Amino acid sequence: MGGSVTITLHRCISCCNVPAAASPMTEVRRRRCLPCPMQPHPVLRFRRKHSVAAGAKVADDGARQRRPSDGEKGLLSGNPAGFHPSIWGDFFLHYDNPASPVQQTLMEERARALKEEVAKMISSSSTSSLPERLHFIYVLERLCLDYLFDEEITGMLAQISNADVNDCDLHTVAMWFYLLRIHRYRVSPDVFGKFKNEEGRFVWQNPRDLLSLYNAAYLRMHGETILNEAISFTERELKSMIPYLEQDGPFAREINRALDIPIPRRVRIYDAKYYISIYENDTTVDRMVLELAKLNSNLVQIRHQQELKILTRWWKDIRLQADFSFSRDRIVENYFWMVGAYFEPCYSRARIILTMVMATTVILDDFFDSYGTSQECDSFTKCIEWFCTVETIGVVEYNPVGPLSLKYPWDQKEAQDLPNNIKLVLKKILQNYKTIEDHLGPHEKHRISYLRSVVVDVVRAYNMEVKWRDERYVPATVEEHLRVSARSGACHLLSCASFVGCSEIAAKESFEWVSSMPKMVHALCKILRLSDDLEESYEQGQMILDVASIMDSCMKEYNVSMGSARKKIKELIEESWMDINEEWLNKHDKAQPKELLERIFNLTRTMEFMYKQGDALTTSHAVKGTINSLLVESFTNI
Repeated sequence: MGGSVTITLHRCISCCNVPAAASPMTEVRRRRCLPCPMQPHPVLRFRRKHSVAAGAKVADDGARQRRPSDGEKGLLSGNPAGFHPSIWGDFFLHYDNPASPVQQTLMEERARALKEEVAKMISSSSTSSLPERLHFIYVLERLCLDYLFDEEITGMLAQISNADVNDCDLHTVAMWFYLLRIHRYRVSPDVFGKFKNEEGRFVWQNPRDLLSLYNAAYLRMHGETILNEAISFTERELKSMIPYLEQDGPFAREINRALDIPIPRRVRIYDAKYYISIYENDTTVDRMVLELAKLNSNLVQIRHQQELKILTRWWKDIRLQADFSFSRDRIVENYFWMVGAYFEPCYSRARIILTMVMATTVILDDFFDSYGTSQECDSFTKCIEWFCTVETIGVVEYNPVGPLSLKYPWDQKEAQDLPNNIKLVLKKILQNYKTIEDHLGPHEKHRISYLRSVVVDVVRAYNMEVKWRDERYVPATVEEHLRVSARSGACHLLSCASFVGCSEIAAKESFEWVSSMPKMVHALCKILRLSDDLEESYEQGQMILDVASIMDSCMKEYNVSMGSARKKIKELIEESWMDINEEWLNKHDKAQPKELLERIFNLTRTMEFMYKQGDALTTSHAVKGTINSLLVESFTNI
């Protein structure tokens, strides 16, 4: 069966058991639309999206009508929403890494030996200067080697946290502040006060001071005025010096990348190969560390390729069994996205399960956005509600020429209201969650009930947006909009799903917490929705009917222009990031384990990356180069 998964345990170079593989995926919401024969409201601006091909009609009440069905040629036989086909196809299904099994074994042996040597270097670094120790940790993290030396780095940070930085330069203090906060030490920003002169400007000696302060300040929390001032000052200064730097030089590139996305918000695994190339030509390079970074990159890539091969096979099978032509074919991009949440080999099972949930959510998103009629969306929602609230999901038996047969009773009327092809879509979605449940241990089965409850919440939000669209309803305030649209982004579903495949550290209390939409998860949901809507293009004149965006509600609430609304949305994004930072540093008695909070932090970083590209999941050419670098290209000059 297409949904079945085989998991084999392997040993990674960090000496942890790793499930090598397998299963399906999920996604975050992007709203699409229909051609509308009616003129849009003269004031409101609706988002222009991928329009449905000719043939979809809008009834007098705005509800979509069904396309040609059961053998008729038209939308159903093609791509109704106009999504471009998969860039990758079956590439990873047939791809074999150029390193032979013997070569892979030799790489693993060499990596283990280098790991032991670098661990000794870390231990002996306790006598090094503070700037040297800070730089060493920073390098290991940018190279994505830190997970191999977790205990050693934890010990170093405990020592560094007590260091006296009063006599240190700005770069050192900024690096100290950045590394401690990124590791959940709640250090005070007052350490930067001594670098301000009488005019309130920061005093710096070289451009590196500015860049380090700029990056460190983005770990700010609410009320930290000095960090707000630091960002404004350093951003202005860094932009002014760019024309005077060597444009292709490493420092100019570092500045440009940081101005695009500051380091605390960057997805480390996406940047790792870029930083390896920078480090290789740095005057402080350690050849042993560099070799380990390249070997580890190749070995982690092999693991990712194995997982993606299994996921591609699953995705191909599931698309052959049901008509998903209305949905985006993005298994590789979904996996790439979820690798940003956790790239380490020991999270193999968790990564695969998260990708399965991601893929299924993309299907749901596209069904509500661009395929189902209003009535079908209502019926579909009720079916999902029933199936996801029963104790055990029933197996749906489907006969394309006969009635829908179920092993468990359900609301037959709602089910029978759905066309046969939609019933099959429903079947495959439910089977996917059953597959996930089957691959959890007996003591982990309870996790799926939390996942199902959040699925219901997401689907209800999707359906509410269908009603908004049909009624051309514009929420009166941003807050009202977010009560639905933050949930339709499905980030709380991804947050919950990111815990499902984790180790015993994901206890029942953690699932109670993550499924209750806590502050950190809500901030993630808001960042996705606000970033998505901010990147949308707005056009006056002939528009395409779609859900009113956050921008529309912002202009309506504050009675301001689009430019002012965009500024307000950017402020809300920054406030949400401060919520993320605050929750990350909030180490109270009931705080969740760092390993779990980091999943949410990393998911937030992936949102920043993906939506900086526009909508990289829908128009995935924007991330093809990064995917190729991460999952195909390997180091040969080791």
